[in-house]
Amino acid sequence: MDSSNQFILDLGQEHITIQRRYEALGAFNDFLIAVWFLIGSFFFLNDALVQSGTWLFIAGSAQLLIKPVLKLISLVHVSRVFHSNKTP
Repeated sequence: MDSSNQFILDLGQEHITIQRRYEALGAFNDFLIAVWFLIGSFFFLNDALVQSGTWLFIAGSAQLLIKPVLKLISLVHVSRVFHSNKTP
């Protein structure tokens, strides 16, 4: 491969710190989604709790939107750090 076609991005320790923070937020979000869906599933076993179970499913579904939002925010954050480190 021609070396002129290579793109190297080195943000060092700052990039790793940013990435780990967003990964931790994503993991916590995934954990909460699993909790809402698991509890909601059990609620569906009892007729008196079906409405509450439905709300837990809605909450879990809404949280599914958070994962791509976190990813986009992390990409913007890393890009801003890269550009701020690039300028003198």
